[in-house]
Amino acid sequence: MNAPLRTNSLFARALLFFVIISTFAAPASAGVILSEIFYDAEGSDDGHVFVELAGPPGTLLDGWQVEGVNGFNGAVGPVILLSGSIPASGLFVLADRTGGGSVFVPNADLVANFDFQNGPDSIVLRDGFGIVDAVGYGSFTSAHFFAGEGSPAPDPPGGSSVARWFADVDTDDNAADFRVLGEPTPGVADFLVVPEPGTGVLLGAALLGLAGLRRGTRRFRHHGKSHQEAAHRQD
Repeated sequence: MNAPLRTNSLFARALLFFVIISTFAAPASAGVILSEIFYDAEGSDDGHVFVELAGPPGTLLDGWQVEGVNGFNGAVGPVILLSGSIPASGLFVLADRTGGGSVFVPNADLVANFDFQNGPDSIVLRDGFGIVDAVGYGSFTSAHFFAGEGSPAPDPPGGSSVARWFADVDTDDNAADFRVLGEPTPGVADFLVVPEPGTGVLLGAALLGLAGLRRGTRRFRHHGKSHQEAAHRQD
Protein backbone atom coordinates (compact mmCIF):
# COMPACT_ATOMS: atom_id res chain seq x y z
CA MET A 1 0.00 0.00 0.00
CA ASN A 2 2.95 2.33 0.54
CA ALA A 3 4.39 1.89 -2.97
CA PRO A 4 1.65 3.87 -4.84
CA LEU A 5 1.90 6.69 -2.32
CA ARG A 6 5.66 6.80 -2.72
CA THR A 7 5.33 6.80 -6.52
CA ASN A 8 2.93 9.76 -6.44
CA SER A 9 5.32 11.60 -4.17
CA LEU A 10 8.18 10.98 -6.60
CA PHE A 11 6.16 12.32 -9.52
CA ALA A 12 5.31 15.42 -7.51
CA ARG A 13 8.99 15.92 -6.77
CA ALA A 14 9.79 15.55 -10.48
CA LEU A 15 7.23 18.22 -11.34
CA LEU A 16 8.71 20.52 -8.70
CA PHE A 17 12.17 19.81 -10.13
CA PHE A 18 11.00 20.99 -13.57
CA VAL A 19 9.40 24.15 -12.16
CA ILE A 20 12.59 25.06 -10.30
CA ILE A 21 14.72 24.63 -13.42
CA SER A 22 12.31 26.72 -15.49
CA THR A 23 12.27 29.51 -12.90
CA PHE A 24 15.96 29.87 -12.14
CA ALA A 25 17.10 29.49 -15.75
CA ALA A 26 15.31 32.68 -16.76
CA PRO A 27 17.56 35.40 -18.23
CA ALA A 28 18.70 38.15 -15.86
CA SER A 29 17.61 40.87 -18.22
CA ALA A 30 15.77 40.58 -21.52
CA GLY A 31 16.60 43.91 -23.21
CA VAL A 32 18.57 47.14 -23.16
CA ILE A 33 19.05 48.87 -19.80
CA LEU A 34 20.99 51.76 -18.30
CA SER A 35 24.13 50.24 -16.78
CA GLU A 36 26.39 53.13 -15.67
CA ILE A 37 25.97 56.90 -15.35
CA PHE A 38 28.63 59.54 -14.78
CA TYR A 39 27.40 63.11 -14.41
CA ASP A 40 29.62 64.84 -11.84
CA ALA A 41 33.32 65.06 -12.69
CA GLU A 42 35.94 66.59 -10.45
CA GLY A 43 36.15 70.07 -11.89
CA SER A 44 34.36 70.77 -15.15
CA ASP A 45 31.85 68.18 -16.42
CA ASP A 46 32.37 69.31 -20.02
CA GLY A 47 33.44 66.36 -22.16
CA HIS A 48 33.46 63.89 -19.25
CA VAL A 49 29.79 62.96 -18.76
CA PHE A 50 28.58 59.61 -20.13
CA VAL A 51 25.72 57.13 -20.05
CA GLU A 52 26.43 53.44 -20.61
CA LEU A 53 23.78 51.05 -21.91
CA ALA A 54 23.89 47.26 -21.67
CA GLY A 55 22.00 44.98 -24.00
CA PRO A 56 22.09 42.21 -26.58
CA PRO A 57 24.81 42.86 -29.20
CA GLY A 58 23.39 44.08 -32.48
CA THR A 59 20.31 45.75 -30.97
CA LEU A 60 19.49 48.81 -33.09
CA LEU A 61 19.12 52.04 -31.15
CA ASP A 62 17.88 54.26 -33.97
CA GLY A 63 14.84 56.18 -32.73
CA TRP A 64 15.73 55.62 -29.06
CA GLN A 65 16.54 58.49 -26.71
CA VAL A 66 18.02 59.26 -23.31
CA GLU A 67 16.31 61.93 -21.20
CA GLY A 68 17.25 63.78 -18.05
CA VAL A 69 14.40 64.45 -15.61
CA ASN A 70 14.72 67.32 -13.13
CA GLY A 71 14.12 66.07 -9.60
CA PHE A 72 12.70 69.40 -8.43
CA ASN A 73 9.96 69.99 -11.00
CA GLY A 74 9.89 66.97 -13.36
CA ALA A 75 11.09 69.01 -16.34
CA VAL A 76 12.58 66.87 -19.10
CA GLY A 77 15.99 67.75 -20.50
CA PRO A 78 18.42 67.24 -21.97
CA VAL A 79 17.07 64.83 -24.59
CA ILE A 80 19.72 62.91 -26.55
CA LEU A 81 18.69 61.02 -29.68
CA LEU A 82 20.48 57.70 -30.13
CA SER A 83 21.69 55.95 -33.25
CA GLY A 84 23.79 52.92 -34.06
CA SER A 85 23.63 49.54 -32.34
CA ILE A 86 24.91 47.69 -29.27
CA PRO A 87 28.46 46.47 -30.08
CA ALA A 88 29.78 42.95 -29.52
CA SER A 89 30.82 43.84 -25.96
CA GLY A 90 27.16 44.28 -25.00
CA LEU A 91 27.91 47.85 -23.83
CA PHE A 92 27.08 51.10 -25.64
CA VAL A 93 28.63 54.35 -24.40
CA LEU A 94 26.95 57.71 -25.01
CA ALA A 95 29.54 60.42 -24.30
CA ASP A 96 29.44 64.19 -23.91
CA ARG A 97 31.66 66.43 -26.00
CA THR A 98 32.96 69.88 -25.22
CA GLY A 99 31.97 72.99 -27.14
CA GLY A 100 35.19 72.57 -29.10
CA GLY A 101 34.39 68.93 -29.95
CA SER A 102 36.78 67.23 -27.50
CA VAL A 103 35.75 63.99 -25.76
CA PHE A 104 37.47 62.68 -22.65
CA VAL A 105 35.37 59.52 -22.32
CA PRO A 106 37.08 56.30 -23.50
CA ASN A 107 35.20 53.66 -25.53
CA ALA A 108 32.60 56.16 -26.75
CA ASP A 109 30.14 54.77 -29.33
CA LEU A 110 28.11 57.95 -29.79
CA VAL A 111 29.07 61.55 -29.01
CA ALA A 112 26.66 64.42 -28.30
CA ASN A 113 26.65 67.70 -26.40
CA PHE A 114 24.78 67.19 -23.11
CA ASP A 115 25.06 67.30 -19.32
CA PHE A 116 22.97 66.06 -16.38
CA GLN A 117 22.32 67.72 -13.05
CA ASN A 118 23.56 66.33 -9.76
CA GLY A 119 20.93 64.48 -7.73
CA PRO A 120 18.23 64.19 -6.90
CA ASP A 121 17.44 63.63 -10.57
CA SER A 122 16.57 60.82 -12.94
CA ILE A 123 17.63 59.51 -16.34
CA VAL A 124 15.14 57.74 -18.59
CA LEU A 125 15.75 55.49 -21.60
CA ARG A 126 12.98 55.38 -24.22
CA ASP A 127 12.42 53.54 -27.47
CA GLY A 128 9.68 54.25 -30.01
CA PHE A 129 7.03 52.68 -27.76
CA GLY A 130 7.77 54.20 -24.36
CA ILE A 131 10.03 53.92 -21.33
CA VAL A 132 12.50 51.04 -21.47
CA ASP A 133 14.45 51.75 -18.28
CA ALA A 134 14.86 54.55 -15.73
CA VAL A 135 17.30 55.41 -12.96
CA GLY A 136 16.76 57.96 -10.20
CA TYR A 137 19.72 58.94 -8.02
CA GLY A 138 20.09 61.05 -4.92
CA SER A 139 17.99 61.80 -1.85
CA PHE A 140 14.35 62.34 -2.83
CA THR A 141 11.68 63.75 -0.55
CA SER A 142 7.93 63.94 -1.06
CA ALA A 143 8.49 67.33 -2.68
CA HIS A 144 10.80 65.88 -5.36
CA PHE A 145 9.94 64.20 -8.66
CA PHE A 146 11.32 60.66 -8.86
CA ALA A 147 11.24 59.09 -12.33
CA GLY A 148 13.30 55.99 -11.55
CA GLU A 149 12.35 52.46 -10.47
CA GLY A 150 11.75 51.28 -6.92
CA SER A 151 13.94 53.36 -4.59
CA PRO A 152 16.64 55.78 -5.83
CA ALA A 153 20.27 54.85 -6.38
CA PRO A 154 22.91 56.71 -4.33
CA ASP A 155 24.21 60.12 -5.40
CA PRO A 156 27.97 59.55 -5.83
CA PRO A 157 30.57 62.20 -4.96
CA GLY A 158 32.35 64.13 -7.68
CA GLY A 159 34.56 61.92 -9.83
CA SER A 160 32.51 58.77 -9.12
CA SER A 161 29.80 57.10 -11.16
CA VAL A 162 26.72 55.08 -10.28
CA ALA A 163 26.72 51.62 -11.89
CA ARG A 164 24.89 48.32 -11.72
CA TRP A 165 26.42 45.50 -9.71
CA PHE A 166 26.00 43.46 -12.89
CA ALA A 167 25.40 45.28 -16.16
CA ASP A 168 22.72 42.84 -17.29
CA VAL A 169 20.77 42.47 -14.04
CA ASP A 170 17.69 44.65 -13.48
CA THR A 171 15.36 43.97 -10.54
CA ASP A 172 13.41 47.22 -11.14
CA ASP A 173 14.80 48.68 -7.91
CA ASN A 174 17.53 51.29 -8.43
CA ALA A 175 18.70 51.11 -4.81
CA ALA A 176 19.29 47.36 -5.07
CA ASP A 177 20.74 47.35 -8.59
CA PHE A 178 23.19 50.26 -8.41
CA ARG A 179 26.33 51.07 -6.41
CA VAL A 180 28.89 53.87 -6.41
CA LEU A 181 32.07 53.33 -8.45
CA GLY A 182 35.00 55.44 -7.32
CA GLU A 183 36.58 55.02 -10.75
CA PRO A 184 34.12 55.22 -13.69
CA THR A 185 34.42 52.40 -16.24
CA PRO A 186 32.74 53.40 -19.54
CA GLY A 187 32.55 50.41 -21.88
CA VAL A 188 33.72 47.96 -19.20
CA ALA A 189 31.40 46.07 -16.83
CA ASP A 190 30.74 42.78 -15.09
CA PHE A 191 27.97 40.58 -16.47
CA LEU A 192 26.07 37.86 -14.67
CA VAL A 193 26.13 35.00 -17.13
CA VAL A 194 22.84 33.15 -16.78
CA PRO A 195 22.10 30.15 -19.04
CA GLU A 196 19.05 30.44 -21.24
CA PRO A 197 18.22 26.82 -22.14
CA GLY A 198 15.39 26.18 -24.56
CA THR A 199 12.26 24.32 -23.65
CA GLY A 200 13.73 21.08 -24.97
CA VAL A 201 16.74 21.34 -22.69
CA LEU A 202 14.57 22.12 -19.68
CA LEU A 203 12.26 19.23 -20.47
CA GLY A 204 15.24 16.93 -20.99
CA ALA A 205 16.69 17.90 -17.62
CA ALA A 206 13.35 17.31 -15.94
CA LEU A 207 12.98 13.92 -17.63
CA LEU A 208 16.46 12.92 -16.51
CA GLY A 209 15.49 13.82 -12.96
CA LEU A 210 12.25 11.89 -13.36
CA ALA A 211 14.13 8.87 -14.71
CA GLY A 212 16.33 8.88 -11.64
CA LEU A 213 13.29 9.02 -9.42
CA ARG A 214 11.66 6.16 -11.31
CA ARG A 215 14.80 4.05 -10.90
CA GLY A 216 14.49 4.69 -7.18
CA THR A 217 10.87 3.56 -7.37
CA ARG A 218 11.80 0.35 -9.19
CA ARG A 219 14.49 -0.40 -6.64
CA PHE A 220 11.93 0.12 -3.88
CA ARG A 221 9.49 -2.26 -5.55
CA HIS A 222 12.19 -4.85 -6.21
CA HIS A 223 13.32 -4.82 -2.61
CA GLY A 224 9.72 -5.03 -1.43
CA LYS A 225 9.08 -8.08 -3.65
CA SER A 226 12.21 -9.79 -2.40
CA HIS A 227 11.09 -9.40 1.19
CA GLN A 228 7.66 -10.79 0.37
CA GLU A 229 9.13 -13.80 -1.40
CA ALA A 230 11.49 -14.46 1.49
CA ALA A 231 8.58 -14.37 3.91
CA HIS A 232 6.60 -16.73 1.69
CA ARG A 233 9.51 -19.20 1.56
CA GLN A 234 9.75 -19.11 5.35
CA ASP A 235 6.06 -20.02 5.57
